[in-house]
Order: sequence, then structure tokens, then C-alpha cells
Amino acid sequence: MTSKLFQYFSISRDVESFRDIHSAVESDIEFKGARLWILIFAIVLASVGLNTNSTAVIIGAMLISPIMGPINGIGYSIATYDFALLRRSFKHLSFAIAASLVTSTLYFAVSPVSSAYSELLARTSPTIYDVLIALFGGLAGTMSLTTRLKGNVVPGVAIATALMPPLCTAGYGLATGQFPFFFGAFYLFTINTVFIGLSTVIFSQFMKFPIRSDIAEAQKARINRWITVVMLVTLVPSIYFGFVLVKKERFIENAGRFVRSAQVFRGDYLLRNDIDADNRRISLSYAGRSLTDESKAVLRKRAEEFGLGDATLSFEQGISFADITGDLGEKDKALAQLRNLTLTLEESRRIRDSLEQRAYTGKPLLRELRTVFPSVTACLFAEPYSFSAGDEEKPRKLAYVVISSSSGLADVEREKVKAWLKARLQNDTLRVVFEQEGELFR
Repeated sequence: MTSKLFQYFSISRDVESFRDIHSAVESDIEFKGARLWILIFAIVLASVGLNTNSTAVIIGAMLISPIMGPINGIGYSIATYDFALLRRSFKHLSFAIAASLVTSTLYFAVSPVSSAYSELLARTSPTIYDVLIALFGGLAGTMSLTTRLKGNVVPGVAIATALMPPLCTAGYGLATGQFPFFFGAFYLFTINTVFIGLSTVIFSQFMKFPIRSDIAEAQKARINRWITVVMLVTLVPSIYFGFVLVKKERFIENAGRFVRSAQVFRGDYLLRNDIDADNRRISLSYAGRSLTDESKAVLRKRAEEFGLGDATLSFEQGISFADITGDLGEKDKALAQLRNLTLTLEESRRIRDSLEQRAYTGKPLLRELRTVFPSVTACLFAEPYSFSAGDEEKPRKLAYVVISSSSGLADVEREKVKAWLKARLQNDTLRVVFEQEGELFR
């Protein structure tokens, strides 16, 4: 039973002859003529894909790129101790890297689009997961190189290990002077190169490829030590970055749960939040009564319950229910006194200032609204009288607010604005009108 199961995993019958494998490796390492032009075209294609944030174009560039050849050549030559082939592989890989960096740098230097989109940013922060991708992708690629079963393995490995995009991103960093981009992307390319090569070494030694030179055991041990050193130097930073990534993801998850639990707090409601995982900072913007020190302390205590004890909480008062200076009843009384000319000049000036302040109510409303809804462009506040036919002696006083916005507010946002304005102005019968490009919404 065991032997029958072992046959399912055995690949010995699928392996090409050692002579054919060696010839295939040798033919794939050189970058001359058509192969060099294909590399340049692939680099330009990948750069355009990164520049326009097009995943499909980037995948196409990875499929046509021939850069994996010399990397396999390095791994194969180390495993078989073929030092002449190792030197040739290093030479052609170095040339390919230089040509790729020059091409991508020139492209991004002349490109009118300089924004760093998600596809480009994804190549600047390698982690231990990229090591696993390169290692197992390299094993699959080496198996396809040394066996008769090619199929879709080679294209799949080219896409998974992603050698071209990091080089293009490194070129972007050089062209724009953003050296963290360059070092992060080039480190990702180094990870892919080292661990694809390492997977080739492992597979070649496992398949017992014939050694192609006489070498002493002491020299073998020295080469193995160098392989270990290079692997560790490449691996250790990726483990740290992987730990940082996991820590950031956990912070974002816990912060999201905390924010959802604090949507409504003691009669206030959360208008906006910002989670900064890099600096472990959470910003909360509330509408309602101004948060007291006690309320802030309670929120910080709640954050600790979600594992955010070391996080920094910052609070913003987007909209507050502060009372507007002046009472409507008192103002009506003052107007009657003015009509009877019984007020002194000083009292008249004070009332006039109060009335002007009331007329300018739209100004603070606009300022407070824009802290939460930046698309709001104008705010009109008015208190007209409505006269009804047959009862003209008893006019009805109304209050209107007209909100203008550049891009419009969603239905949920309009309801929030209405609720806040009625509380802000202490007027449950307030009428709010929303305007966008000449269209009115109630």
C-alpha cells in the first residue's frame, strides 16, 4: 500500500534527460538579440501597467518576461557546482537587471502620470509571505523546467513570483527620487531571486543532478555556508516586515470593532473616523454635545477592552449643539420696543448687533458643516414670515436653511444634516433645502 502511494508522488518517470536539462538551462540564461528586446518590451509594458494601475497589463508583462532564465541558471549551477555556468548566469542576470532599471527609470522620468497607485505600492513592502511565494513558485518552475510536463506551470510561476513589477517599481523610485520605493521594491526582487534560486538548488540536489566539476568536500561545505548566509540575510528582514504587517492588520481589525462600538456615545453620534495603523492612531469626529474629559476617558477605557491600550485616540468636535446667541422671544420684544422709540441709542445698537449676528447665522453653520461634509459650498439662513389668505394679521414665522454642495449629499447624509440643524437652531419646524447644480432636494 505504501509503495503504491509513493508511486503517485514519484516524478522520476517525468524527468527529462540530464543533457536536455543542461541545454535548456544554458539556452535560457543569455540576453542577446530577440530575448533582450523582449525583456525591454516586458519592462515597458509592466511600467505602463503600474503607471495606469492595470492588473491585466502587469500580468501580461510577467508572462512574456524571460528574466527567470538566469535565476534558474544560478540555482542549477550551484547545485551541480558548474562554476563557469554560474559566472555566465550572474553576468546575464546583472545585465538584465541593469537594462530593466534603465528602461523603467527612463519611462517614469518622461511619463506625465507620477501618482503611486495600489499596484505600485504593493511592491514596496515585502514580507515573509513573499519568501514563501518565491520558494514554492520556484519549486514549481524548476519542476516544469526539468520534466516533460510543462503545461501552464511556467506562466503561472511567472505571475506568482512577479519578478518584473518590483524592478519597474524600483525604476519609479529612481525616476521620482523616492528612494524608499526603490529599496523596498529592489528588496522584493532580491527575495524572489534568492529563493527562486534556492528552490532550484534544493530540487536539483534532490533529483541528484550530476556534478559537473571536481570539488573537494571542504569547498562544498564553504559554498553551503555562503548559501545559508545569503538566505538568512535575505530572510530575516522579511520576517520582521511580516510581523509588522500582521500587527497592523490586527490593529485595523480591533480598531474597526472599537469604532463600530462607539458609533453612538452618550447621545452623540460618530460622523467620521480615521484609523492610522502605521502610527497606531485613531481619530474620532463626533456631532452633538462637546465631549468632556470624562467622556474621553471612558472611550479610552473602552479602547483598552479591544486591545488598543497603546493606541493614541484623538477627538474632534465636528458639529456641536452650542446655542446661538440671542433668544427669539426676546428679539421680538426688542423689535416692538424699537417701533415705539422707547429704547436708548445704546440699547438700540446692542439689539441691532444681535439682529445682524442672527442674519449671519449661515456663516458659522457653513464653517461647522464643512468640517464633516467638505462638498458643502454655501449655506443660506433666513427667517421669513408667511401670510395666509383671510388671516393676514397673524403671520407665521418660518426658518429656512438652504445647503448648496458641489457633488451632492447622500440621503443618509442629508438626514444627518437636517437632524443636526434642528438641534443646532433649536427649531423642530426648521425647513432644510439641499441644492446641487440648480436642483433642489427637500
